Amino acid sequence: MTVVPITRISAGGDGVGHLPDGMVVFVPRTAPGDEAEIEVVETRKRYAHGRLLRLVRAGAARVEPECPHYAADRCGGCQLQHLTVPAQLQTKAAIVGEALRRIGRCEVPDPEVVPAPAVWRYRAKITLAVSRERIGLHRYDAPGLVFALEDCRITREPLMRLWSVVREHRALLPSALEELVLREDRDGGLHVVAAGGAEPWDAGPLAAAAGLDGVAYWWRPRGGAARIVAGARTGFPALAFEQVNPELAARIRQDAVLDLGDVTGKVVWDLYGGVGDTARLLAARGARVFSVDRDRTAIAWARGRAGGGEGITWFAGLVEETLHRLPEPDAMVVNPPRAGLAARVSTALRAWGESRPGGRLCYVSCDPATLARDLTRLPAFTLARVRAYDLFPHTSHVETLAVLQRV
Repeated sequence: MTVVPITRISAGGDGVGHLPDGMVVFVPRTAPGDEAEIEVVETRKRYAHGRLLRLVRAGAARVEPECPHYAADRCGGCQLQHLTVPAQLQTKAAIVGEALRRIGRCEVPDPEVVPAPAVWRYRAKITLAVSRERIGLHRYDAPGLVFALEDCRITREPLMRLWSVVREHRALLPSALEELVLREDRDGGLHVVAAGGAEPWDAGPLAAAAGLDGVAYWWRPRGGAARIVAGARTGFPALAFEQVNPELAARIRQDAVLDLGDVTGKVVWDLYGGVGDTARLLAARGARVFSVDRDRTAIAWARGRAGGGEGITWFAGLVEETLHRLPEPDAMVVNPPRAGLAARVSTALRAWGESRPGGRLCYVSCDPATLARDLTRLPAFTLARVRAYDLFPHTSHVETLAVLQRV
């Protein structure tokens, strides 16, 4: 047992301190300014992991978490709920700034962080784990264990009302259930996506027992594609990627398009474009847009949306396998997955930047570390502006918009 002062929060949400011998130790559920009595549970070559035993002194940034699951069930979904919201924003600014300086070798201060319009009930999607008879979320200190969820405070109320009904009828879900996704789409439609098993699921009894209008019930067999098996019929692709905080995600897209400047008559690439929201904003500003995404259902839905699709050419496929089919761009927006740009994509963007003085690229990132790494692979560009967004309040995740300029 040892008492450790906590000085900051790591990118994963753990508090960071130093053991008496100087070794860095990561301690979940601690806050800057805490003096924490800890037990070291794992020691590596350069750092250790600790477990909080008790607080000797609480830091000024600490608050009592609102969600009962946070303490009672050791929920792993929210890493920062024990911090004040201002402290969370400061933490996320530091996470982004540190990654850009240490990994990206960019001499920049911590960026501003745009706060979320709401810090509770903002999530339009929740993915629930399944373990025997339990459906819920994983524990932070035992990821292999699942606790039964009653209410997730960061998930929208319509989804939690839906969950309160569905969990009363557990026996009507697939017997080989592996995962359950609840989602609210942009039109207010609700979706239940049951994943797992090979035998077709008859969702009719669940839909009848739930008695809820406007709910689409999907089944996704192991290794297969999801399809609607009961309830409301909708063309919206329930498993297509879309940010879980729609309001702030819309702000990020708008900022990225504005940061490109005047795009009238210009060729603009929209890479990893999802359901085409950014492409439509660009087209509305007069650009000739080429939007690429690997999800064919997302592209099909984007193509079929009424209005606003003029000036957009859609491509369904991997970005790295599609670039050779696109005309030379004047500017681009990229929004890759957490793993960042594929090597072939960063190579192509590097060549474009080296040959295109004045070219501008807006990079939307959900992982500051991979963003910083990708910046090192694009040496022709300078980092003109960086802004962070609190897209996921109470978690350690942060969205970043980097504006790159070829001088």
